[in-house]
This record gives sequence, C-alpha cells and structure tokens, in this order.
Amino acid sequence: MRKARALTLDQRSWPLIAVLAITGACASFMFTLVMPIQAQLPQLLDAPREATAWVVTITLLTSAIATPISGRLGDLFGKRRVILLLLITLIVGNILAAVSTDLTTLLVGRALQGLMSGVIPLGIAVLRDQLPAKRIGGAVALISGSFGFGSALGLPISSLIAETMDWHALFWIASALGVALFALIALIVPKDTAFATGGFDYVGAFGLSAGLSGLLVAIAQGNAWGWTSPLTLGFGVGGVLLLVAWGAFELRLADPVVDLRVAARPTILMTNLASAALGFAFFSSAVLFPQLLELPTSTGLGLGVSLLSMGLILAPAGLVQIAMAPIAARMNRTVGGRATLVTSAVIIAFSYALALLAATEIWQILLANALIGAGIGIGFASMPMLIMGAVDSTETGAANGLNSLMRALGTSSSAAVMGAIQAASSAGISGPTAGGFRLGFAVALGAAVVAGILALCIPKPRPVHAVAVDTSVDVAADSSARTSEMAPESALETA
Repeated sequence: MRKARALTLDQRSWPLIAVLAITGACASFMFTLVMPIQAQLPQLLDAPREATAWVVTITLLTSAIATPISGRLGDLFGKRRVILLLLITLIVGNILAAVSTDLTTLLVGRALQGLMSGVIPLGIAVLRDQLPAKRIGGAVALISGSFGFGSALGLPISSLIAETMDWHALFWIASALGVALFALIALIVPKDTAFATGGFDYVGAFGLSAGLSGLLVAIAQGNAWGWTSPLTLGFGVGGVLLLVAWGAFELRLADPVVDLRVAARPTILMTNLASAALGFAFFSSAVLFPQLLELPTSTGLGLGVSLLSMGLILAPAGLVQIAMAPIAARMNRTVGGRATLVTSAVIIAFSYALALLAATEIWQILLANALIGAGIGIGFASMPMLIMGAVDSTETGAANGLNSLMRALGTSSSAAVMGAIQAASSAGISGPTAGGFRLGFAVALGAAVVAGILALCIPKPRPVHAVAVDTSVDVAADSSARTSEMAPESALETA
C-alpha cells in the first residue's frame, strides 16, 4: 500500500516539478532575450540610445514590482490561477513586441514580459502545497536553479535566433513557448485548496510599485544621468521616501500586501539581506565577464570573441546551477539552510578571488563563472527553504516574493555599480582598464563576504525530534515535517 502511494506521488510530482522549473527558466529567459540586439535597437527603432536602454530597464522594473505583489495575489486567490494570468501577460507582451515597429509598443511588450518573474516564488509555493515533505528540498532547489539556467542558456539561444532570423522572431518564438506553458500549467498544476484570509491591499500595492519604481529608475539610470543629477536624486530620494511612507501605512493594516512584521522576523530578515548581497555578487559576473570576452584583443584585455561564442562560454554556469540542485537539497537536509547559504557565499568569494588572480584566458573565465554558478545554485536553493521554515503555508507566496524582490534589488544595484566602475575606469580613454575590472571583481568578492556574514547571523533552527508516524496519517506527517528546514526528509524516512 505504501509503495503504491509512493509511486502515485512520484508519477504526479515529476511532471509538476518539471513544468514549474521550465516556467521559471522561461521567466529568466526574458531578461536575456533582447541582449543580442540591444546594440542595434537605435537603428532598428530609429530612436536614441538613451531611450532604447529602457527596453532592458523596464523589464527589470516590472519584474521587481510584480514579484511580491503576485505572491500575495497567489496566497489570496490561488497560485495556479495567478501563474496562468502571468503567462497570459507574457504571451500578450511577446505578441506586442513581435509586431512592434516603434519603441513605445516594444516597451509596453517588454513591461508585460517582466511581470512573468512572479511565477518563480509562486512555483515554490505550489511545491510546498502539493509535494510530500521529503521531495520539497530537491524540487525547490531545481526551481531556484532554473532562474540562472534560463538566463545562461537564453543568451546563446537568443543570439542564434537573432543571427539567423529577423529580430521579431525572438518574440514570436517566446510567444509560442508561453502558449505551450499555459497549456501545461492548466493540465498539470492542481487547483489550490488553501487560501489566505483577508482582502488585497490595493493602496499598498500602488505605494510599493511607486516607491520601487523611483528607486530602481535611479539605480538603473544613474550612470546615464549622473549620480548627482536632479533627475537621479529626485527619483532615488523620492522612491525611498515613498517606501518609508508605504512601510508605515502597511504596519497599520491587518492584511497588507507585504507583511513587514513577518519580514522583520530574524530568520527572514537576515535571509533577505543575504539574498540582496548574493544577488549583487551573482550579477556582477554577468556584467564583467561578457565585457572581458567581447572586448577586442587590441585593447590588451579582451579576448575578442563573438556574441554567440560568449554566450556558449558562459552557458555552462547555468547547467552547473541545475546540476547543483540535488546537492543543495542534500545539504539543506543534512547541515541546514543556514550552513548551505554560508557555503554558497564562500564558493562565490573564492570564484572572484580566482578572477582577481587570473582572468586572461577563456578557460579561466569559464572556470570562475562555472564556480559562481555552483555557488548560486546552492545559495538560491537554500533561501526558499529558510523562508518556508519561518512562515505559514498561506504566507509562502508573499514571503518568497519578497525574497525574490531583495535578490532583484541586489542584481539591479550590481549592474549600476559595475557600470559606474567601468565608466570611471574608462574616463578619457577608449574602454575599461585592467584596474577597473580588478576593482569590479574585488567589490563582488566583498559582496559575497557580506552575504556569508549575514547568513551566519541567521538564527539556528530549533531541533526537531523525530516522532513515529502511522501510515494512515501521512498528511499530518507532511504538515509536521514542513515546520522546520532541518531534517524534514529524515523524519519521514524514519517513519
């Protein structure tokens, strides 16, 4: 009887895990989708380069806004329903981009594509609801790894499409992918049975969106506008003030869009701060390594490879992230999420130390980037487990959404800081200098060290004593096992 039930769970689990992992990879693919044509956009759209830069920025902006809000919507109205809604926005956004001949239409399409990022915390929440406890760790690690996997593999794929077809084909193919995923989600993901209580905080959602928009616009455009320009200061300071006012408003509500009281719990607070630092360290490699690979050899720094070759050289990092999923799950189970997150930070810091010592050959960059992928695969898998161990099942979507938001703030800050470092190092000359790259690697290494220190500040979980569980109460066993990130699998296996 037990074997038959386990077989049924396996048969149901693997399609669910696979489709959610592919959906998460698709969401991250949207970020690298336009990178091969970014330099050509001013000519393709007959628009100034400063304006076409928003084709990338607006996706980052809507992604950061959508992630925590979609998590709360999923808790309230059903995670499956919200995932399907986000897939519809992805399809519509890609169709608009595919038929666009002007910048405005393309920006609207790209903004809708960015909303898709909300599926990653929702997918993690679905796994917690639907899987037996012993399978959650590995499944969450795979979903978390899919974010880097989609970004890493998306670059060579989009490069190949852009080189062999009209640039609009990028979005038609992404539209077809969205349609296929919509059908798979509707077919495979079960309907929700547990919902959070209360209503949706529309005022809070607007305040969060406005505050984040101001802050992220200032970060993204600081290099172009100047960090002390009135525009940058206006958006940045205005965004911070709006977020402070929003936080004060949220604390007065019984059902806020983001429960700051939950976010202030030591485990969640330290995990989220470590997420921001780890996101900063992770994205630094996405800024520095492509430049090193693509710069002409005449500069004395670059390796002069093509865009497609660059994507293929960096793609193994995404494969490593996926390969680390079972290892991360085992580490979460045996040593706990806190130690796993510290290990992630140590690996990434070591990778940047290697880059500081030697990043002049293709194999050196490939090795350092792959090690960063390994560290990120472990770290991104540990954070949702830490979060889920500190919240109720009806808070999972919103809590993981906030964690993804902190990671997004780290990545966007990294892009701005690394861009500023490279711009400063190239002042008065034709391109970045060796000193600029060394400083960038050193700053990224520092961010990884900060992430490790913050992870060490996460409170140790209270020990859980294994209790014999009868097979007739498997549901109760699953629920009990999920209350701690430590030993949920071993408790079930003992039972």
